[in-house]
Amino acid sequence: MKLYFSPGSCSMAEHIALTEAGLPFEPVRVDLRTGLCNGEPFKAMNPKGYVPALQLADGRWLTEGVALLSYIADLKPEAGLLPALGTWERYKALEWLTFISTELHKGFSPLWNPSTGLSDKEAAWERLSTRIELLNDLLKTQDFILGQQFSVADAYAFTVLNWAGMLKRSLERWPSVTAYLGKIRERPAVAAVLKAEGIKS
Repeated sequence: MKLYFSPGSCSMAEHIALTEAGLPFEPVRVDLRTGLCNGEPFKAMNPKGYVPALQLADGRWLTEGVALLSYIADLKPEAGLLPALGTWERYKALEWLTFISTELHKGFSPLWNPSTGLSDKEAAWERLSTRIELLNDLLKTQDFILGQQFSVADAYAFTVLNWAGMLKRSLERWPSVTAYLGKIRERPAVAAVLKAEGIKS
């Protein structure tokens, strides 16, 4: 199994999930600036041309974060990275994964775009702030997004919220979120992935 990733990008969530689960995989780096992977156009391998992407041993491909994180969790259910299929808790997990994908992940997009004007970036940050506030409220009463156990939702939220520092945006106004990120950063699997991707902790 191969994980196609780009350091610090959204694919870090899958990198963390695979490492937490202790699953064997080969990390393959994609340069998103050039679109190349091992000197070849990544689009020739994966028509979407972006990460994360997982290539299975039989050659099949799977893309898109929520699908990948669910797949990884189900490969090793004993790791407890998602609640059991068919349970209410599983659907709540999917609710949070969707929220992270559509409200947090996509909310950061204008902040990365060099063509976005300053006023539009500030408006985007204010919208994003209301979503971070919701997460901060949740984390006042529990350690992780799904309760007291780390899950793929935390791998994804950590990855996305880590971008705030890269963008010189402070999260200090959300103390529960900052404490949560610090706690996740100390997990051995997360620390290993940060080191492997060259991301400063």
